[in-house]
Amino acid sequence: MNQKIFLLKISLKEIEPKIWRRFIVPTTITLDRLHDVIQIIMGWKDYHLYEFLIDGKVYTENPADSTQGAEVGKHILGDLINRKGGKFQYLYDFGDYWEHEVILENRNYSNPDIEVNLTCLEGERSCPPEDVGGSYGYYDFCEGISDSNHPQHQEYLDWFSDLDFYDSQEFKCESFSAEKTNIELMKYLRWSRQRLSPWL
Repeated sequence: MNQKIFLLKISLKEIEPKIWRRFIVPTTITLDRLHDVIQIIMGWKDYHLYEFLIDGKVYTENPADSTQGAEVGKHILGDLINRKGGKFQYLYDFGDYWEHEVILENRNYSNPDIEVNLTCLEGERSCPPEDVGGSYGYYDFCEGISDSNHPQHQEYLDWFSDLDFYDSQEFKCESFSAEKTNIELMKYLRWSRQRLSPWL
């Protein structure tokens, strides 16, 4: 890897035990691409609006719809944060209101065993399903789906199995696989790579 690399840790706020991921990105990544990466490594399905809050400034896809804000596709992460230990916020789904804290753990990460500059190194616990109802809804869902004697167990099973955007019909709250996540990142790199000519 010839590019300078950031080591980041992202955690979902208001959930205990923590749902978190540690991952690397090039410092030149734009915020819209960082959003794509976060969606993949966390396990979200990109069904809702999002924004970043960095140094008190909002970065969004639709700055014209906001009283403040800047276009995510025009800003590079390394231009906005470069201090080890620096933090910023990523908000996804303004209804369920999933707040994430992102920490820059290493501003010049290097590992000769890692050949790809978009890699999830580790993490814990499953991302909540889309539209589960925020943190309180997720607690109720995990409790109900994990206990076959729970009065809402079958209701939660039926609800999750009806969600078209999940491949598996089984949800495990404590499950996470960095290996499977990195396969999805490789697919993303493949379809989002730069081409010699634009297709539109």
